[in-house]
Amino acid sequence: MKIYETHDVVLHSKTLVIDGVWSAVGSSNFDHRSVIFNDEVDVVVLGTETATELEAMFADDQRDATAIDLKAWKNRPLLQRLRETLVIAWQKLL
Repeated sequence: MKIYETHDVVLHSKTLVIDGVWSAVGSSNFDHRSVIFNDEVDVVVLGTETATELEAMFADDQRDATAIDLKAWKNRPLLQRLRETLVIAWQKLL
């Protein structure tokens, strides 16, 4: 798995393509708020046309993004780790 970080843009939709045939597009997050409180919507599409278009869109987005290196991420500064921990704690209070 590879993770990329975008800059100066917010990509809220979540997309997935499996084997060039199964595609999923949606706005749901993997958290309890999206499942319980938010009116999130997702769709699964079977077919190569949609999968091909989504893969092309992803490739365009990936060109403008920065790959997250696992070693560098594990060695990120202590202040950054602290901020991330505080944000996670704050989210659970919402």
